Amino acid sequence: MAYKCELGNGQEVYIENQGLQTVVTLASGGPGQQQQASTGFQTGKWTVPPTLLRTATGVILRIESEQGQSFVQLQVGGISTISGTPALGDAEVLSLQQVETRQSQGMPPIEPMKPMEPMKPMEPMKPMKMGNMEMNMNPMQMRMGNMSMQMGSSSSATPGKRFCPQCGAAVTPSDRFCSSCGYQL
Repeated sequence: MAYKCELGNGQEVYIENQGLQTVVTLASGGPGQQQQASTGFQTGKWTVPPTLLRTATGVILRIESEQGQSFVQLQVGGISTISGTPALGDAEVLSLQQVETRQSQGMPPIEPMKPMEPMKPMEPMKPMKMGNMEMNMNPMQMRMGNMSMQMGSSSSATPGKRFCPQCGAAVTPSDRFCSSCGYQL
């Protein structure tokens, strides 16, 4: 069996006896965030349900088992055992609620991930037109008015005007240098 207690300020404590071990989980959280610290202690099998006490210094858990009494300090910084018997004269006993098992607050059950669908091949790019300008990607061509440019092997190139790659001036197939900028063709 397990026990749970709301400590206030978004904090809860879960206490479970798992065989000879007591597992204490301190969970705190607010909107969009959740933190949890869990620690196990060798206490033996419980002889009576645990007792949770609020003192001036924090919350103390008292476990009574076949091995005797054990005390655990619960603080924002963590969970630790206390050696000896703490002063519990002014302590307030907090009510514990019995639960089947420790429940993770607000977390949906984990479902196995489904494999991703294979990606479909992309469609080839369609020619783009803007005013009197047209551009194709395969083969790379660009036309604007009566001018055209094409990139790729010259064997697949369609006959048309040729331009200097440096400055864009018109050149002929027999030109070795651009007549405008001198670039070697």
